[in-house]
Amino acid sequence: MPSPDLELQGALLARLTAYADLSALVAGRIYDEPPGAARYPYVTLGESQFLNDDMTCRRAWRAYLTLHAWSRKTGYPEVKQVASAVADALHLANLPMAHFRVAIVTHSQTRVFRDADGATSHAVITFDARVEEIPA
Repeated sequence: MPSPDLELQGALLARLTAYADLSALVAGRIYDEPPGAARYPYVTLGESQFLNDDMTCRRAWRAYLTLHAWSRKTGYPEVKQVASAVADALHLANLPMAHFRVAIVTHSQTRVFRDADGATSHAVITFDARVEEIPA
């Protein structure tokens, strides 16, 4: 069986890269793992957790997803703009996949803080989703 986690990651990446408001801010710099010399600002796909939530008639999961936004501009405005664009791109979005469907995805929270290096602004953007297997 295909991986619902991996298919959802691909759908998230496709949605984020196609979302014009986010592209205007990060110019396509959306990474699973950023390159060593990545230009700021950028977004990274973060942690995910899939909990079994089967129904009588099909496989299903409750997914908890984390994305990160990073900036080196002074203060928080830039990282907050990027985080807001990520939230807007994914909240209640249609995320097509081959073997699964996202019944709903919702933005649950955004936390913004300065990283320990004192120079990097960091936003943690979290989402909840319900993923269901498409019957064959």
